[in-house]
Amino acid sequence: MNKEGFEGLNDAAFTRTDLKGTTNEASYAGALSFMRRKYTKELSGVDVAVTGVPFDLSVSNRPGTRFGPEAIRRASAQHAWGPIWPWRFDPFDALAVTDYGDCVFDWGQPTEIPGRIEQHIATIIENGASTLMLGGDHFSTYPTLRAYAKKYGPLGLVQIDAHRDVEADAGGRLDHGSMFTYALQEGVIDPARCIQLGIRTCFNDEESHGMKVVYADEVHATPADDMAAMIKDTIGDGPSYLTFDIDSLDPSTAPGTGTPVPGGLTSFQALSIIRALKGADFVGMDVVEVSPPYDHAEMTSNAAATIAIELLCLKAWARGARPREMTK
Repeated sequence: MNKEGFEGLNDAAFTRTDLKGTTNEASYAGALSFMRRKYTKELSGVDVAVTGVPFDLSVSNRPGTRFGPEAIRRASAQHAWGPIWPWRFDPFDALAVTDYGDCVFDWGQPTEIPGRIEQHIATIIENGASTLMLGGDHFSTYPTLRAYAKKYGPLGLVQIDAHRDVEADAGGRLDHGSMFTYALQEGVIDPARCIQLGIRTCFNDEESHGMKVVYADEVHATPADDMAAMIKDTIGDGPSYLTFDIDSLDPSTAPGTGTPVPGGLTSFQALSIIRALKGADFVGMDVVEVSPPYDHAEMTSNAAATIAIELLCLKAWARGARPREMTK
């Protein structure tokens, strides 16, 4: 920091001219965007557009995830200082990342919302950027996957979650417990290249649907490197999407979510698995199901912001970012 302190560095969400790099702002002040990235609808030269989907009309238990994108952005401010530990590089030196704002829809016309989300995501990827989507409840991932599948064909899927979300459904419902049933039926995802990990619920239908299912006890017993190797082996080399439901974490770590299930991952476990996925380059990613009204001391939004940042580090690694030499 220069002798003028923070003067002239505030509100980078609007004043930034370079899409890369990091400028320091007081974490408690200034215009908030995800990691102080520039708010813009301009997609030229953008590698990743961070975008929110403030939607919670499909929840089966506690609502509030419509406030998730705002809370994750706010929590990210305290991390927007440069190199990310333990990657030891600033992902924004390698990636041009912007905050594209939120998907807009009419909450009074719920049946139109999936199409609005799909078109919102499609606009971004048609312009050459990938997305880091901030939910919103997990149904939001389904129209997002549809947009990606139209470009890439059937996708591999890494789903880190407490629930499988493949419940039987007659169709037409907005339900965050059955949207991957739709994705399978429509060929949006390739079940042979899908892996669901951290699962700790079961229902009447225990069919795997051809997806690899890794329950929480196995994740707890498996080193992160081995877990990552299993993920890579499952998704192969084709285009894949990573979705992180914050309820995959234990409620002691992430209480602010709609359907908390004890026995989940610690933040260290989840982050260790993400870090061990070096070499994977997902076409799109998301963090969903943060419900701030049930949070405490911003524990959940902070965890979600950290997960999102490390997903960007994963993509930056795939683009050639490597650790800086750090002085002690």
